[in-house]
Amino acid sequence: MSDTRTREHVESGYATHTGDTVDEHTREAQADERRTTDGPRTSETQQDEATREERQVCPECGGTLVTDETHGETVCADCGLVVDEDSIDRGPEWRAFDSAERDQKSRVGAPTTNLMHDKGLSTNIGWQNKDAYGNSLSSRQREQMQRLRTWNERFRTRDSKERNLKQALGEIDRMASALGLPETVRETASVIYRRALDEDLLPGRSIEGVATAALYAAARQAGTPRSLDEIERVSRVDKMELTRTYRYVVRELKLEVEPADPEQYVPRFASDLGLSDEAERTARELLRNAKRAAIHSGKSPVGLAAAAVYAAALLTNEKVTQSQVSDVADVSEVTIRNRYKELLEADAEVIA
Repeated sequence: MSDTRTREHVESGYATHTGDTVDEHTREAQADERRTTDGPRTSETQQDEATREERQVCPECGGTLVTDETHGETVCADCGLVVDEDSIDRGPEWRAFDSAERDQKSRVGAPTTNLMHDKGLSTNIGWQNKDAYGNSLSSRQREQMQRLRTWNERFRTRDSKERNLKQALGEIDRMASALGLPETVRETASVIYRRALDEDLLPGRSIEGVATAALYAAARQAGTPRSLDEIERVSRVDKMELTRTYRYVVRELKLEVEPADPEQYVPRFASDLGLSDEAERTARELLRNAKRAAIHSGKSPVGLAAAAVYAAALLTNEKVTQSQVSDVADVSEVTIRNRYKELLEADAEVIA
């Protein structure tokens, strides 16, 4: 037994010693290889840097070289020596003389937009069942494309937050289209809703209510306001919920929304009634005189604008009835008559 243990100890010690010797030889060989390979690589790098510096300096006078992309040349800015010519133009093969033409000819993807929950970065599969050559797909291929569309829609909304955002942005786009609001208002409303979602303002409130409040605030910020009655007609929430949600969103997000100016409603009312530019200017002048007389405080801007349009139509001898103005502005005829008298009295006082 003692001889066996002694033999095992000796063999294990020899193996350890042999392994250490092999490791030392391996490390020395690797170090020699690194020293051998690092030397030429460093010298090549130095040569490349020297060559690069020579290319940036004029070989004649030592001046600075400038690249002329129009003519495809590299020229010295001091002596005018052409160092390189016929360089490769890596830009587009077309020319554009203004920004609109540049956007039209550009073949890159669409710009990102806040009107989509993924900002337009995902891929959309078209609904046309045709291939790249315009040929109709077979029944089997149509079924396959329909499955791809279904899974594509599922992958675009990965969690509940994106589904919420997708529904709200679709609601904002629908209401803005019904109200004739420009794309800038839709973008602003989308940003307001995204902020409300990020700051966790939606619990306890409906998606439609917050989306409607965001659109109403965006329209007022952009200078194209719509009345609460107009917003309520295209929305899926009532006026009480809309006003309550609007006040809450404005207060929590600290939005700077100025009171609506009656003059902002005049162009739309005049256009819907088919009035002339003279009548529109007269309506604006009546509203300015009302502001000078301070009779606009505490009164609905929509009612003042409707009364100013009606009074301006009478002053310019254009036939417009109170019923027509009431239908366009969505205010009662009694309000138009009362504001009409106040505007004429204020105008007479300012003129006097």
